[in-house]
Formats: sequence, structure tokens, C-alpha cells
Amino acid sequence: MINDDVKLLARLEPVVRRVLIVDANMHSARLLADLMKGMGAREIVFESDQKGAIEVIRDFEPSVMFVERSGPRFDGEALVGRLRRSSLSSRQIPVIMVTAEATASTIKGARDVGVHEFMVKPFTTGDLIRRLVNVATKPRPWVEAMGYVGPDRRRFNSGEYRGTRKRQSEAQALGGTMAEDTDRAGKIILSALNQFDNDPPQARRALVAQGEILKNLAGVGGQSALAKAAADLTSAAQCETAGVDVLRGPAVAVLALVSAGRGAAAA
Repeated sequence: MINDDVKLLARLEPVVRRVLIVDANMHSARLLADLMKGMGAREIVFESDQKGAIEVIRDFEPSVMFVERSGPRFDGEALVGRLRRSSLSSRQIPVIMVTAEATASTIKGARDVGVHEFMVKPFTTGDLIRRLVNVATKPRPWVEAMGYVGPDRRRFNSGEYRGTRKRQSEAQALGGTMAEDTDRAGKIILSALNQFDNDPPQARRALVAQGEILKNLAGVGGQSALAKAAADLTSAAQCETAGVDVLRGPAVAVLALVSAGRGAAAA
């Protein structure tokens, strides 16, 4: 019994403290809640309306959220996308999407809005435990960009889908080299500048995140000029009123150093 597995319960405890279940089907939600109680969940809140869920997240601050993918007048993907791009303190919480469909398109849709795990109905206790263990013990790097906000999609678990379109490489944990991560950060910075007027708060968050990434990478690589420029960009972007005209200078300075580093590496 899960209740008797002390070590497993200890691993899951940080994740299952406060559980939010967003599902228009209350019967299904309560079945899931009963399983979560057996895994040590202390507080469980239900919400059947995707619009009301944001307010619940703000007030309840869940440690994990289960969300039904779709239903009558319900769009779980839209809810997750809105959460990820919000300013809520819980915007990065683990999200496990639940659905009766396991197709390539539904899995890709969940992945692309920032879902951590995907679980298909009907599921077993073992299925649920595996998802919770993944989010509790295998954290994925957070990506703060313009086109995507959420856990690194390169490490998304698409194991539920068994169709012919599944690539074997998707089941592997992928990582990038320092050069790849630096280049990726530079591309996100450029995108944030170009799309700043469309979503200023997200653009600032993206610039802050990439500035921190580049500062750390530069520190490891002994690139003091890039580390300082990245720190300056982070500081500027943390100002909630900073416009693109203010941020363009430090961002361009970082991009120039990233470009110079790329050229030196290719020489």
C-alpha cells in the first residue's frame, strides 16, 4: 500500500501538500482526490471553471495542479497557457494534464502550453505515482521565452503516446552544450526585443531569465565581459516600467558579445 511506503511518501510530500484539481466532472475529480489522499495530500481544492481556476491558484497557491484537457465550455490548455504567462507566484507549479485522448496532437498541445506531465484516463495508481515522482525528483529547466513559457520541452515525457509518429529520441533526456545554451539565450533575447510591444511583461521576464542564464554560463566560461553585460541586462529588465528603448541598449550589448563568442569558437 502506498500509505506504508514511507520513503516514497517522503519524496512526494513537497509536491502533494496542496493539490488543485480543475475538472468539470466532479465524479472524476473526487476519484483522483481519493488517490491523492492516499499519497499524503494535505489540502485538496476542486475547481470546475477554468476562469475561476486562476483566482483559486492566486489564493490557494497549490504545489501541484491536475487539469482536465477539455470538456463542455472548458479548455485546459488555455488555462495552463494563461497561468504560465501570468505574474502569479505559482505560475511555475507542476501541472499534470489528464485526458481520455492520447494522440500525437493532444500530447504536443499539452507540451506546447507548458504542461509537466500527461496522464491518460483510465489510469492506475502506478500511473499517477510515476507522474508525481517525475515532477518531485526530476525537475526540468524552466524556459522563459516569447513563443513558449514552461518546463523544457526537450525533456517532456511523451510516453503515453504509442503511435507511429512517436520519435524514439523524444523518450530520451536531452541537454544542450554551453554553446547551444548561449546561442539559445541570444535568440530569445532578440525575440523579446522584436516582440516587446505585443507582451511587455513577458518580454521583461524573458530578458531577465536569459540574462541570468548568460551570466551563469559566462561565469563558468570565464567570460567576464559577457557576465557583466548579462547582469546589466537582468538589472534593467527587472524594472517593471522599463520600455523597449531602455532595454535595447543592454540587450544589444549582450547580443554583440554572444555573437563575438560564437565567431571566436568557429575560428
